[in-house]
This record gives sequence, structure tokens and C-alpha cells, in this order.
Amino acid sequence: MERQGGHAMLPHLDDYLLQLQANNYSPRTVYNYERDLRVFENFLRESKLEFPRLAKRDITYYKAYLASRDRETPGGEPGTTKILDARSVNRMLSAIRSYLKYLVDMDFACPLPAEAVKLTKTTKTHSQIAELESLTSLVEAPSRFESDPKIALRNRAMLEMLLSTGMRISELCGLKRSQIDGSGRIFILGKGRKQRFVYLTQRANHHLDSYLKTRMDDAPALFIPYSGRNVKDPRRRISTNYLQERIKRYREKLQINVPTSAHSLRHGFATYLAEEGANPAALQILLGHESLVTTTRYVHASDKYAEETQKRFHPRARS
Repeated sequence: MERQGGHAMLPHLDDYLLQLQANNYSPRTVYNYERDLRVFENFLRESKLEFPRLAKRDITYYKAYLASRDRETPGGEPGTTKILDARSVNRMLSAIRSYLKYLVDMDFACPLPAEAVKLTKTTKTHSQIAELESLTSLVEAPSRFESDPKIALRNRAMLEMLLSTGMRISELCGLKRSQIDGSGRIFILGKGRKQRFVYLTQRANHHLDSYLKTRMDDAPALFIPYSGRNVKDPRRRISTNYLQERIKRYREKLQINVPTSAHSLRHGFATYLAEEGANPAALQILLGHESLVTTTRYVHASDKYAEETQKRFHPRARS
């Protein structure tokens, strides 16, 4: 097949990725689309399939390929042992659908309509979230388990901010010192470049101030590493991987048996506000969700919320 746009198997792929950038998709989103489409490209190459002759049955084979252990990774390394769950498979199928839709919209040759790529059925899992007491212990853990006072103050401030604002871990790690003005209100450019404000509690503000008083540098990032190869780089900032690893360590030390991550603090922020009667529309704004449907997944995640709702509103609840 003739090489087009720098890709042997998928025509106009570079043009498609360029359109995503032009439509203000974040660099991370563009990267994810390209990565998922490269997996599809690997499948076509291994199966000796030509894209112009792609048929519906080939999509079925691709789904089976995604569920196998011997598929290639986006970088071309064979033998991955990770089995993809239905949500991950659907994410990769959605990338193909978006790419096919682009070809049709641009009047390029396209072997299948986007609708021909059917998503797989997902199993609804019961959402788990640690009790507020456990999340509070997790947030306080750096003060207990970090021997370096500067690291303890920094990590405590990060966790306090996550639970206080409900922001994403990527948003937290991307913050600049110039975004902190003492008002407790922080302007965020979030996922999909969606703009919003988040608000610090007095508690989070206190711990952030304590951390900032230890800073004797000119680095623009709000949270910086204190060790590593780039410790003297003025552009340095704390990584999301570091914070996730620390949260995992704190959870193990505290023996919290519910899976807990940075996203759990965001989830807890939404769930516990909802249990106190917060309006879902307000939560949607605070979380930066495009759709209210996404927000309601958080609102309805709590058994306690569901139980209290029934007791409060059921017409036969009282004898």
C-alpha cells in the first residue's frame, strides 16, 4: 500500500491527528488517539489486511485481538500480558470510529461507516469509595509517614487540595504558583481545555500556605520535586506517577482495604458533597464535566446516599 501522511496502513492519519489539535484537543488526548490507532495499525499489519478492504468481520477479529495476550503494544513490542477490560476495548474502538468519521467528513475513501464499529457490552461494576474517615486519614498520612518535613508539607498540601477541590491529579500537578492569589479560588484549564474555578477550603489553604513558606526557589510550578536528575531545572514539577505511588504507599500503611487513588479523592469530594445535599448541576461545574450524566455517576455511587434517599422520600417509610 502507498504510504500516505507518514503511515503505511492508515491513510491520512497525520491529517486526522492535526485536525484534533486544531479543534483544541489536549496534547494528551491526541497522544491517546494516536496510540490506540497504532494498535489497530499493528493488527492490520499482522493480519495482512489492507485498510481499503476492511470489512465488518475484521472489526470482530480486532476485538478478539484486543482481548488476547499476544497483541503488540503501540510501540510494537509483542507479548503483553495485560488483558484489556471492556472499557479499554471500547476506548480503542471509539478511536477507530472517530477516525472513520473524519475520513467520511473529509470525503476521503472509507471502507466502513463509523456505525459499523460496534462497541462491546460492559459490565456495570459497583463503585467503591473509602469512608470519609479513611480518606481523611489518607490525606493526613504524609504528616505521619514522611521523615523529611518539606516532603511531608508538600504531599499533605497536595492531598488536601485534591479532596478540597475535586480537581484531577493532572490539573493539580500542572498548577503554577502564579495561580495562587490567597483568595482560595483557583482558575483551572481542565480536560478538553474546559475552563472553571475550584475553591480551597480553609483547611487546604492552611496546609498550602505552610508548604509555600518552605519554598526558597524561583521555580514557577506550584509543586516541585526535591530530588532526582532534574532537581535544579527551573521547569521541574512533581509528576502524577510520583503522587499516585505515594498514595498507594500511604493506603497500604493505613491498611485501607478499598482501592484508593488520587481519583478516589475526586470521587470522594463529589460523593460526600452530594450526600450533604449539593446540587448535581453545581457539582458538574466544580468537577469540570461536559455532561451531567458523568456527574451523576459520582452522585449515585454511595450506598449511604441511596439508603438515606429511600428512607427520606419513600411514602410508606413511616409506620
